[in-house]
Amino acid sequence: MRKQVLPHNHGKDIENILKKMPDTECFLDASAVFQQLCDGSRLRILWLLCHCEECGINIAAAVGMSNAAVSHHLKSLKLNGLVTSRRAGKEVYYTLANTETAQLIHRIIDDFFQMTCPSKGIAEYIQE
Repeated sequence: MRKQVLPHNHGKDIENILKKMPDTECFLDASAVFQQLCDGSRLRILWLLCHCEECGINIAAAVGMSNAAVSHHLKSLKLNGLVTSRRAGKEVYYTLANTETAQLIHRIIDDFFQMTCPSKGIAEYIQE
């Protein structure tokens, strides 16, 4: 990042903070991920996929949406690296991606909805 010349010096340490600021492209990438959370339908699909792997048809039935609408949302989530898919015969199964970003989203979703993820092991349930 280029050095910023600030118009006022308030005696704060903003210059050192600005040295660590990510570049604009990093903020655009983060914005794309956050946009996925701004749609209630995608958020419901994400919540489900945080806790299980499921085929597209069952996802549509579980969230009360058409297959086409769910397919559209899954494509967007997949393009943004939040979900992955695998084919088994004629079925395509979706689950949360195994990335740092997707796992962070999983923790945010669990914290926001105040739930303990059923996919955690029994030892983790006992500690909570």
